[in-house]
Amino acid sequence: MFEQTFKNIDDILHKDAGCSSELDYTEQTSWMLFLKYLDDLEHEKSLTAELMEKEYNHIIEPQHRWAAWAAPKDANGKFDHNNALTGSDLMDYVDNQLFPYLKSFKQRAESPDTIEYKIGEIFGEIKNKIQSGYSLRDALEKVDELRFRSQEEKHELSHLYESKIKNMGNAGRNGGEYYTPRPLIRAMIDVVNPQIGETIYDGAAGSAGFLCEAYDVLRQRKGLSSSGLTILQKSTFYAKEKKSLAYVIAIMNMILHGIEAPNVIHTNTLSENLADIQDNQRHNIILANPPFGGKERKEIQQNFPIKTGETAFLFLQHFIKMLKPGGRAAVVIKNTFLSNTDNAAIALRKELLENCNLHSILDCPGGTFIGAGVKTVVLFFEKGAPTQKVWFYQLDVGRNMGKTNPLNDNDLKDFVASQKTFANSEQSWSVDVSEIDPSTWDLSVKNPNKNDEVVLREPAKIIEEIKALDKESEAILESIRELL
Repeated sequence: MFEQTFKNIDDILHKDAGCSSELDYTEQTSWMLFLKYLDDLEHEKSLTAELMEKEYNHIIEPQHRWAAWAAPKDANGKFDHNNALTGSDLMDYVDNQLFPYLKSFKQRAESPDTIEYKIGEIFGEIKNKIQSGYSLRDALEKVDELRFRSQEEKHELSHLYESKIKNMGNAGRNGGEYYTPRPLIRAMIDVVNPQIGETIYDGAAGSAGFLCEAYDVLRQRKGLSSSGLTILQKSTFYAKEKKSLAYVIAIMNMILHGIEAPNVIHTNTLSENLADIQDNQRHNIILANPPFGGKERKEIQQNFPIKTGETAFLFLQHFIKMLKPGGRAAVVIKNTFLSNTDNAAIALRKELLENCNLHSILDCPGGTFIGAGVKTVVLFFEKGAPTQKVWFYQLDVGRNMGKTNPLNDNDLKDFVASQKTFANSEQSWSVDVSEIDPSTWDLSVKNPNKNDEVVLREPAKIIEEIKALDKESEAILESIRELL
């Protein structure tokens, strides 16, 4: 229903000089979508109040509401072009009146968990990059066609927005850090098995894909009561995100999935000293894919007992600390963590094995993260008891993955089923902690069921791979042509 509208918005932004990439398209679409969502939300709440013969106090003042500047209507409910700001008038209003007004909400909000605070945060971070007032007018008219008034409409919009985030990741550059393959997220959620009433945390939220997927899973649980839904809405999902664009996308993504005022804090998670974390800040479940490869400054490293510049290693320490006793975690990390010989990596593996039950490690094949060029593993652990045995699963999907042939849910079915009983197979095996060298705590993935002999591939397999790579190259060239 709305797919063509999204495409039309992208086409408009593509032609504007201020927007040059998928990241820009998603960012600019996000702030317009947010204001349209807010208008529909206020409309819905005012109607409800009217039916109950109560007064509704609007969040946005009349002159700044969507219908006043973005989509004025005539007496017949049709778009009123005569009274619609456009060109330089529209740009002047948006940049010099609307954005400053919305930014001011942060100072006036009662607390960070209110929608008012989120409005202030978003418009304090995001900038209007659209340079032409005529392009902006066209985009606003398209956004006005979207509706957030039924569960079906919100569901469709959430899928379309997820597609935008995925495209942003596929576009390369910094986009990949915002997108974790959803089949992998769903498998991680399946293993940690969250329950209503437990809190779920991601300290490196990106686009909040983990929290959105977990919400979808819990929302569909049979027998969910209205009080259970309120718990999901208000006191289940918690996140932190450092980057401005990711923060805005996370908020919008969670809202579209049905979480009205997401508990997302815009902050550098690693700037918090581990010693200052209190019991009431801890969570039952952690789902995350922290950034790796980054180098943190010395003052950030001072917040952690194991000093290292590697961002992912600091996040892993943070996650262990943020888990409640008995809490469960599933964390994506670069596979070299399992075997790195530097002091920090060895100390961190020792910490994980001695203070948590690292019960499962999923070894992901190359191509799981499109464009990332690194191999990853997923660590599944529970806090509170030392590890006795580690179960490994080496995922082999039997094909070369890429943009046109990504990871799917079926690829992970055997892993999810086997993990429940820690079953051994050609792809899975267990290692006793007593067998691990205590001088290195090396956890390298060494499948005892496969020999290391080089097996030459059949010509048909090689041809199949060449065809797959050709298709991927065609798709990349096509996306480049679209940008030109």
